[in-house]
Amino acid sequence: MLRKSVYSLAALVAGFGAAFAAGPATAHAATTPTTPAAKPAAQKCVTDAKLVPNCGVLWGAAAGGFTGKPRDEEHKAWEKLSGRTATIFHTYHKGDEKFPTAAEIAMVRDPAKPRVLLLNWRVEYGSTWANVAAGKLDARIDAFAARVKATMPEKFFLVLNHEPEDDVRTDAASGMTAKDFRSSYRHVIARLKSKGLTNMINVVAYMGNEKWMAQSWWKDLYPGDDVVDWIGLDSYVSSEQNYYHAGVFADLLDRKAKGGVGFYDWATKNHASKPIMVAEWGAYHRIGKVVDKAKQFNSVLPELAKRPKVKAIVYFDTKKDLFGDRDISIDSAPSSLAAFRKLAASPKFNVQIKLK
Repeated sequence: MLRKSVYSLAALVAGFGAAFAAGPATAHAATTPTTPAAKPAAQKCVTDAKLVPNCGVLWGAAAGGFTGKPRDEEHKAWEKLSGRTATIFHTYHKGDEKFPTAAEIAMVRDPAKPRVLLLNWRVEYGSTWANVAAGKLDARIDAFAARVKATMPEKFFLVLNHEPEDDVRTDAASGMTAKDFRSSYRHVIARLKSKGLTNMINVVAYMGNEKWMAQSWWKDLYPGDDVVDWIGLDSYVSSEQNYYHAGVFADLLDRKAKGGVGFYDWATKNHASKPIMVAEWGAYHRIGKVVDKAKQFNSVLPELAKRPKVKAIVYFDTKKDLFGDRDISIDSAPSSLAAFRKLAASPKFNVQIKLK
């Protein structure tokens, strides 16, 4: 200990000598404590012209599915339940329905909680993709363009016929082949742009199911990078072990055909410039077989940290799915809700939207 102290004293004296030899300014620097550098301000996450956040992830919801209740009311109730404003408000329309509705526009313009619409539209409803592509439903498309221009200048997401894989028919005469979908999508976007619609952000939303990804026609669905702004995915996992698609958040992103690549890898490899939106996601269990969903909800943030191309996630909440046998709600058990509220509270989702 004594020898160590002597060496330390000698080093200190040598330091003073060198400092004074170099001049008074250096000596002062050597003997004056350094002021700690100020911490850099936290980066503010905001959206760009295509509603892509420069950091963080957009948070959204489609609440009240299959209930028949007003979507705006269900959305607000879900926000209170989850503890966070769901910035993306996902709604569904078909055919000649008149939208955006007054209620939807009011949600966008809520001064306390502004939101961006994710409008899901089945343009071909009652007809076929081939007819859309051939211009036979142009009056329907033009009416939508006129309504948007007259009522809502704010930016919005537009999905055309989400989950098209389920509607594909391989018979060329059906007008519903994968190539028909691609042609239909391209025609609608071109038509809307020709009518002066400049505030839409285009999303193509897949099921990402391994069954469909294995089909020879799956590659023919993609409309093209020139008309697609975001690539969307609608995918779910079961919280019940040994039940269909049991898993966690990574599993719904990575489904793949045998010998193929997972959806996230496919999208980032083939369309590297496109951000990814998980346009519908959820954890389910069969009705009457309540299973804690905390494992699924706790898996989200670690996966988002590893998947920088995912820029938005939109939860689909319902007590009963289309087939009446699955509960996708966040509050099917108290422990599930607690885990989801913890997820919702993450600063990862603190993103300011710029709609004009």
